[in-house]
Amino acid sequence: MKSFYQYLMTERNPKSTEAVAQFANNAFYDQSFPKQSTDYDEISEYLEENASYLPSMTIFDDAWMDFQNSKH
Repeated sequence: MKSFYQYLMTERNPKSTEAVAQFANNAFYDQSFPKQSTDYDEISEYLEENASYLPSMTIFDDAWMDFQNSKH
């Protein structure tokens, strides 16, 4: 099963100003990101405590929803 990080990397686009693309670009450079995780709470907690590059948790929630939909 694909991890959230693996899904997020498919959204990377350095030229994009879309919030999820920016999130993906920044997460790519975040060496501590929980790359193997598929657990919402674990990733959410990590981002709240460590991801100064994420201006709003709503961006994560939107990306998480897309991730969940991509699995079906």
